[in-house]
Amino acid sequence: MFSGFSVAAALLATAVFACCAQAHEEIAPPQGKGRVVVFISGMSGIKHEKVLAQAIASLGYDVVAYDGREIAKSPGEGLRTAIENAQQMPRALPGKVALVGVSLGGGLALAFGSRWPDLVAVDIVWYPATGFVKRIPGFAGVITVPVLMFAGESDHYMRCCLIGTARSLAADATAANAPFELITYPGVDHDFIQGGTNFDPTAYNDALEHTAAKLRAAFGD
Repeated sequence: MFSGFSVAAALLATAVFACCAQAHEEIAPPQGKGRVVVFISGMSGIKHEKVLAQAIASLGYDVVAYDGREIAKSPGEGLRTAIENAQQMPRALPGKVALVGVSLGGGLALAFGSRWPDLVAVDIVWYPATGFVKRIPGFAGVITVPVLMFAGESDHYMRCCLIGTARSLAADATAANAPFELITYPGVDHDFIQGGTNFDPTAYNDALEHTAAKLRAAFGD
């Protein structure tokens, strides 16, 4: 087993924390109430990934977005608290949540949320920070929540999200019979979402379609 501190250290060795303007932002679904998606941002904060969060909300989910930099200050406890708070939002339908994490937020969702089947129905991570995986032997074997990971094959951002690590994790998960799916995009770099530094419309739209399908399957929609 591994400690929250060791995961946080591995995820955030090069991170610089900045205080966010608000603890969370709720993006309501068109119908008013919906199943909860807890959205965890990367190092650029909620604003940078808001288009993606809004796209998920438009699918009919109550998206509660948190700044990953704030969650990472107390990663395990912080993420669990975020989930529990999101479940109490006025537009939230009861039950487990889905996690969607981007970059740093994806690393946090993967490291912790993938082991919480009592709280999390599905864990969807976009080009997540995976450096911690190499430091935790057997990590794939403790994954108990269905995980869907998207990775650009040309991602070299801060060496946090390398395709080699993603593929090794996928292979380990297969060997451990863990519920893990990896989708990769040739020639695509980090931050390929709409509004991102390396926006790739083909990869983004494909990942969004897979996200929608995974959410439907997890919630039985």
